[in-house]
Amino acid sequence: MKKVTFYIDDQPCQAEDGKNFVDAAAENGISIPSLCYYPHIDPPLATCRVCTVAIGGQPRAACSLKVSEGLRVQVNTPDLIENRKAILELIFAEGNHFCPACEKSGDCDLQHLAYESGITYSRFPHTFVDRIVDFKPERLVIDHNRCILCKRCVEEFVTDSGKKVFSYHRRGGRTEVNVDYELEAEMSDKELTRAMRLCPVGAILLRGKSESRPFGDRKYDKPESQEAIPLTTPVEKPVVPAKKKVVATASLAGCFGCHMSMLDIDLGLLDLIELVSFDKSPLTDIKRFSRHVDIGLIEGGCCNSENIENLEYFREHCDILVSVGECAIWGGLPAMRNTISLEACLEEAYLHSPVTRNAQHIIPNHEDIPKILDRVYPCHEVVKIDYHIPGCPPSAQHIWKVVQNILFGTKYDVIYPEFKYD
Repeated sequence: MKKVTFYIDDQPCQAEDGKNFVDAAAENGISIPSLCYYPHIDPPLATCRVCTVAIGGQPRAACSLKVSEGLRVQVNTPDLIENRKAILELIFAEGNHFCPACEKSGDCDLQHLAYESGITYSRFPHTFVDRIVDFKPERLVIDHNRCILCKRCVEEFVTDSGKKVFSYHRRGGRTEVNVDYELEAEMSDKELTRAMRLCPVGAILLRGKSESRPFGDRKYDKPESQEAIPLTTPVEKPVVPAKKKVVATASLAGCFGCHMSMLDIDLGLLDLIELVSFDKSPLTDIKRFSRHVDIGLIEGGCCNSENIENLEYFREHCDILVSVGECAIWGGLPAMRNTISLEACLEEAYLHSPVTRNAQHIIPNHEDIPKILDRVYPCHEVVKIDYHIPGCPPSAQHIWKVVQNILFGTKYDVIYPEFKYD
């Protein structure tokens, strides 16, 4: 096969004529992200569109392109990078991806690409659609909340006897993956494990077999990596403080884990208190603001009227407000109730739970009890949030690097092992 010259972002590259563009780019040291591309599937699936590039200004799926002489493709322009980032954010927003509770966390391709893109929060509101978790198969569990319809299982997975087990059902926004229950019941453990590992996001699970591993041992933990996540540095010029900066913190609908992470700065706190003082915070037990503060750190989302009141109170008294942790950024684990109605949630908690003792058979309701909201809201859907620090919880290093940058202009990089959604 003859070699041809093509151009990526105006830089000349060479590859075999007719080679898939994703593979040709990789041979030339340029990685193009994808959630559905497999070199041996032709024509390519081109379902996820994360690999979007441009030819003559027109968007194209990179995996659907073949290399030819003189081909010119834009790959890493600011607009295309932002477009890929938006696609990943939309995938997170339209699915129920609870990373801290997901079997695939740390081995998830979607999570990995989001890390690589430096996504700290989704600009699009999460839909929290009530999707089915299919427990009908004999040994598999199919979680449609996580499925991104990449088509990997439909096109790639066959039994040892050459039969397809998965198929698409319905069309458009109602599309879902179906399982041939009879074939599934005949499959070996080896085949079922292969099906589970093929899924990029943990939508296919094998009953009784856990793939979860400790932090550092997972596929995308990269414990030895010093690679920096491409986050935008909030402050570019160092600020010389004329006086101590003031910090406040709050915990809303969360577990207090982010505050515990803040304390994990350990002896660094002794250096920090030379530069900052704490006002309203559970760390100081100060209940009301005594002054206007420079930066507020908010843990937890908003699940009731009291959370809303406290968040608005913080926004009023803080120059800069930062969401810390998954619960504050998009609701986190408390938001798992968002897929059902508030009525169903309260009835399950107070009336139908097997561990609830409620002789009066009533749902508590009193003017002194904060009103439960229809769903758990991330902080940025209630007030303006200036910065976001993801994680469950974020590491102490990540939190304090960002805080010191905002307050004092200290340059920082968040390396790969510190950047997590779980």
